[in-house]
Order: sequence, then structure tokens, then C-alpha cells
Amino acid sequence: MTARILVVDDIPANVKMLEARLLAEYFDVITAENGFAALELCEKTQVDLILLDIMMPGIDGFTVCERLKANPRTAHIPVVMVTALDQQSDRVRGLKAGADDFLTKPVNDLQLMSRVKSLLRLKALSDELRVRAETARKFGMAVDDMAVDNEADEPGQILLVDARASSQDRVVKALRPIADVTAISDPQAALFHAAENPTELVIVNSNLEDYDPLRLCSQMRSLERTRFIPVLLMADQDADSLIIRALELGVSDYIMRPVDPNELIARCLTQIRRKRYNDRLRSSVEHTIELAVTDGLTGLNNRRYLDNHLKLLFDRANARGRALSVCLTDIDRFKSINDTYGHDAGDEVLKELAARIRSTVRGADLACRYGGEEFVVVMPDTSLDMATTIAERLRGAIEGKPFHLSASGIDLNVTASLGIAALSATVQTPTQLMKSADQALYEAKNAGRNRVVAAAA
Repeated sequence: MTARILVVDDIPANVKMLEARLLAEYFDVITAENGFAALELCEKTQVDLILLDIMMPGIDGFTVCERLKANPRTAHIPVVMVTALDQQSDRVRGLKAGADDFLTKPVNDLQLMSRVKSLLRLKALSDELRVRAETARKFGMAVDDMAVDNEADEPGQILLVDARASSQDRVVKALRPIADVTAISDPQAALFHAAENPTELVIVNSNLEDYDPLRLCSQMRSLERTRFIPVLLMADQDADSLIIRALELGVSDYIMRPVDPNELIARCLTQIRRKRYNDRLRSSVEHTIELAVTDGLTGLNNRRYLDNHLKLLFDRANARGRALSVCLTDIDRFKSINDTYGHDAGDEVLKELAARIRSTVRGADLACRYGGEEFVVVMPDTSLDMATTIAERLRGAIEGKPFHLSASGIDLNVTASLGIAALSATVQTPTQLMKSADQALYEAKNAGRNRVVAAAA
């Protein structure tokens, strides 16, 4: 794992010590001797994680962290505060300022590296989502970060996995101001609950009887439905090896017993906010993908999708020795519809034609808008004769019922010409297949329109 880590400390010896440990793990390390220099560096260069001292002259670590988290350009950089302060109030203050974790000097090497690598993995996921969401913005679907922040006021949905009723009661009471908590003592029942119900955070107490808490954490990361739910582990003070292993397995955060209610709230809020933000980005990415492969007017797949998916279907049919046919459909005299009734009427005709194609073709067939008034249906495992029968049924569905124009109330008779082609000894590429269907469509047009013509085998 390669990453650039910024070490911020006003004591050169501390900087050198952390720098040496990080360089030994092949990280790229840059340093700053005070908070102002750190903020300037983050503005000028890419930083993947910050190890930040608290007690510094000029501006302390709490203020630096607050400024980083308030700046959209640096808000997503994980911050680990490395400090000699060990008061619970300082830890809570740092978490509220936006810090992702605390390490107390002298720093334990295993804790340092496991925490650094865990946070970098989380950041890599968020970075990938943000890059893709930027594509969404270019399509006009801006991701509203402020809306995500406002959602943080909504109660979180937390699942607590804890074997003891007394411990469950304390956690539920502590989190009542910020979340609705479901407490379950059976780990497998908890896993099922997380998979089947809206869950924004799972807290796993390591006190599970006769059950390894890390197994539950591993299962959470393995299942598709629970993979992106953050997991917070509760562990004993001397459970370093358990915590390190948990972070390696993908646990998002941990908290030590005895649990301070304020720290618990701060850590839970951080995880819930992060999940909501990433969910928002992920939704935007999915919407972008859908937009990229879908024709906005008709709802059918577009030519971009056809070009990619046809090759896959073609190669699969070739490899398995199976049939593959395509039907290219073109609305007859579509220009006159636009000229006579207007482009809005033309759009209505296109949408209605797409609906009739959907209702006619089979579930395994791929229907796409090819461009303008042309549509393509790709039919796997379909011979030329069978494809001709399906195309004739589609032609009849188009001609058989007038197209109603809602704006003008007119019922318009529409026909279409269709060209069919199939994979054969003379058709050896997707391009040749489409060209053959296009030639058959041209023949249908020349022969008088409103007919199906199959290309010669």
C-alpha cells in the first residue's frame, strides 16, 4: 500500500522517529513543524493521511483538525492525533474536531501501522467513490455534501452485538440521544438482522461468550449486504493483538472499556456520517452508470451499451457455437411526423415504440435505441428464421394500433421497416452483423416499407 503521509510535530526528534517507521513500510513521508505549515502543505499537495501533534506553538492540533475538516478539499483526509495527552476529555475534543483516532506517545509500532493502513484503505474507497461522483457532477447530478451533513441530525440506526444485558443497557442509554439502537446477544442473529434491516453502524462487544468476535466482523465484510456497514469494536485495555487483527479484517474503529459515553457518541457519529456520505456517493455513481448506458427519452439501453454488450454476446455465441440474431428497426417516414406534428409528437412516437418493443421481445433479448428513429433488438440463441418471426410480430404490434398523441389528441398510424441478420460463416464480427442487418433494413425500405427483410445467410 503506497500513500503520502504528513507528519506534523514541532519537536524534530518526534518527527524523525515517526518518519523512520513510516519509511520502513515504504510510505512517502512529508513533514511540517507547525499547524500553519501543515495547512499550507495540504492545500498545495496530495496528502493521504496526517499524523498530527496537539501541543504546538501558534495553532494547536485541535484547531488544525477543525480547519482541515471544514475545507472541502481536505475534509476527507484521515487525521490521527499523536499526543502525550491522555485525558478522556482531550480524546473526545479531538474526535469532535474530526480526528479519526488517537495514538498516545510513546507510539506502539503495531498500533501505528495497523491504524494507518486501516484508515488508508477506508480513504481509498471514499476517494474512488468521489472520483466517480465527479463524473456524476459532469452529467448534472451534483452530490450535495450539505444535505449529507443535515442528515446527520437524523437518528442513526445502530445494531449492538453484546452478550450481557447490563452492558447492552449502558450502551443503549448512552446512545439514545443520537440513535435508535437494536441490541442482540446472538452473533448469527445479529448478522441476519444487519443483512435484512437498515443498519448504519454495528457495534461488536468482544465479550461474546463461546464466539470469536472477529469471526462476526469477518462475516460482516464477506456478505454483499453488510460489506459497507461500518463496524466499531469494543475491547479491553490490554487487547492490542485483538484490535490489530480487527483492523486488518476491515473493522472501521474501536473503543476501549470502560467506555466513556462521550467518546462512544463521538466515534459513532463519525462512522454514521461517513457511511451516509459514502452511501450518497455510491448512489450517485450507480445513477451515473445508469445514465451512461440508458437512453434518456425511451428508457432503453443506448448505443454505448449496445456496442459493448453486443461484442460480449457475439463472442459468447461464437465460443459456444450458438445462434445470435439482430433486428434493426426504423420508423417509416419519421421526418414527416416531426415536420407535420412537431418534435414533441415525434418524441411521443419514439417512447410509445420503445414500449411496444419491450412488450414484444423476450426477457433474454436486448433492446436498444440505436440513434434517431432506429432501434436494435439483439436476440441470443435465436436463429434467423426465429428472429424473422419475432420481427414480424413486432412489425404487427407497431402497425396494429394507432399511436395516440396526448398533446393534440390525434391517433397516428405508424409503420416500421425491419432488417434481420444472424451470425454465420460470412458474418464473423459484431460490425459485420450490424452492417448485414442495416443492408436488410435498406432492402425493406426500398421494397415499400412496413415489412421485414432477412439478410441472406
